[in-house]
Amino acid sequence: ATAERLAALGTRCVLLHRPGSSGVDRVQSLPGQGHQALAADLLDGASLKAAAAQVRESIGRCDILVNSGGFTQPVPAADLEALTDELIDELMRANFRAVISTIRAFLPLLKESGDGLIANISSISGFTGAGSNLAYVAAKAGVDVVGDALAKALAPQVRVVSVSPGAVQSGFVPGRGDAFAEQMARTTPLGRIGTPDDVAATVEALATTLRFVTGTRIVVDGGRHL
Repeated sequence: ATAERLAALGTRCVLLHRPGSSGVDRVQSLPGQGHQALAADLLDGASLKAAAAQVRESIGRCDILVNSGGFTQPVPAADLEALTDELIDELMRANFRAVISTIRAFLPLLKESGDGLIANISSISGFTGAGSNLAYVAAKAGVDVVGDALAKALAPQVRVVSVSPGAVQSGFVPGRGDAFAEQMARTTPLGRIGTPDDVAATVEALATTLRFVTGTRIVVDGGRHL
C-alpha cells in the first residue's frame, strides 16, 4: 500500500521479498517505471547488505526506508507457558533485530541522500502493552525507543519516525477474520478498523508534508488506544 502511494508520486520503489517467493507481480502493478523486486532475508545481515549493494549499483540512492516486515502469533498475556523461549526469540529477531539490521544495511545510502527518512511500522502495542503477545509488545516498544535514539544520532541527514497502527484489516495476525474486525470497529472511537492504506497515507505524509517530524511516533488507530 505504501509503495502504491509513493510510486504514484513518482518515487522509484524497491520491494524486498522473501527468498523463494516473488515480488515481481507487486512491482508490475505499481504506477510509474523503474521499480524493482529484490530477494532478501531480514534475519540475515549479509543478505540485507547485498540488497543495499544492489540498490546502490542499479539506482545509486535510497531516500526512504520503510520497515514493514515482521510476523506475530496470538498468545494470551497470561499464558506464559505458551510464550516459549523459542517463540520469544523468533518474534524478537523478526520484529526488532530485523529492523535494526535493515537500517544498518541501508544507512550509508540514506546518509548520502542528506534528506533520508526511515519509517518503522510499529504498533500501539508498543506503548499500551496490549497486543497479540508479550514478545511482540516488547519488540515494538524496542523499535520505538531505539528509533528515537537513532533520530537524535542521525539528524539532520536522516529522520526516523515510528508509525503505530492499531488493529488493521489484513492477514498479518493469524486467525483474525471478519468477526474480529467487527468487534474492533465497535470499540474504536472512529467506528471502524484500520486499513493498510491508512498506514500508507501516514508514511506518504512523512515523506512529503510532515517534514519537520523526527524522533517520535505517529499513532494511526482511530483512537483505539484511548
